[in-house]
Amino acid sequence: MALGGAGPGTAAPSVEMLSFADLKGWDTDDHAQALAAFRETCPDLPDPPWTALCALSERQSSARSFFELFFRPVLIGGDNPALFTGYFEPVLKAARAPDARFRYPIYRLPPDLPADRPWFSRREITEGGVLDGRGLEIAWLEDPVDVFFLQVQGSGRLTLPDGALLRVGYGGKNGHDYRSIGKELVRRGVYEAHQVSARVIRAWVRRHPEAGADLLLHNPSFVFFRELDALPPGKGPLGAMNRPVTPMRSLAVDPAYVPLGAPVWIEKGGRYPLHRLMVAQDTGSAIKGAQRADIFYGTGAGAGRLAGEVRDPGRMVVLLPIDLALALLPGG
Repeated sequence: MALGGAGPGTAAPSVEMLSFADLKGWDTDDHAQALAAFRETCPDLPDPPWTALCALSERQSSARSFFELFFRPVLIGGDNPALFTGYFEPVLKAARAPDARFRYPIYRLPPDLPADRPWFSRREITEGGVLDGRGLEIAWLEDPVDVFFLQVQGSGRLTLPDGALLRVGYGGKNGHDYRSIGKELVRRGVYEAHQVSARVIRAWVRRHPEAGADLLLHNPSFVFFRELDALPPGKGPLGAMNRPVTPMRSLAVDPAYVPLGAPVWIEKGGRYPLHRLMVAQDTGSAIKGAQRADIFYGTGAGAGRLAGEVRDPGRMVVLLPIDLALALLPGG
């Protein structure tokens, strides 16, 4: 296993092997929940160390022993504290056809979207009518702020006027890098960094309709969706591995440093500290670096309130199969 992410002239991240005794709170976690989340995606892992462990995981009577016997904790890029944020699956009212109430569309992926270069920016799409008249609309929402944050979250549950449920997930993007509108509000002097949250941003945009609409266009990245007809209501949204993610057990990571499907021990500080074993099953445009992660908090407004307030330090430790862990050490 080789770590990517470091460009020319950039030092590779530090790598330190730890013991399970070094993981604060390890003894008291519910390892069985983490093992269930691991089993959700491990059949899709292609490399031999992972496929063997996936098969073994089905025959374990002790989840904790499974992780302690076959994995080693590895701290990657631990010279700097981690940054944890949160995401969730919103539940929004929507309609299949536009009317006076539902006026703001979400779109499926255009068939002519280039794979090798950026397409039109959010501003060009919004102000230039690039998608108008192409029949790409999936549904219409009530509020452009909801459309923006649905794109940030990457998935959602849409309640239609007849009570039917439409689930949508990430279908692709326009190739532009994500740019934080929260950081932009800080840059403009509207808020201090510690004041910014999704709730605060929503309120500011709605209090300042014209300036708020322009603020949303500061982020050039634009996300397209797909309908998820076969996804059971009891399952979470699909992550980057095209499998359902699990509330409070699934993590979005930078796959240049953390293999998708790997167990990850997190020690999150902040107002609501969290020490538990999670699984790297998702990615995100803003999730870059060895010590950067986004915690999936679940579905609905309650999960959204919790996720929107998270911007906490700590550390994350990847659990790797023993051979892969040893290969990362100097001389490995």
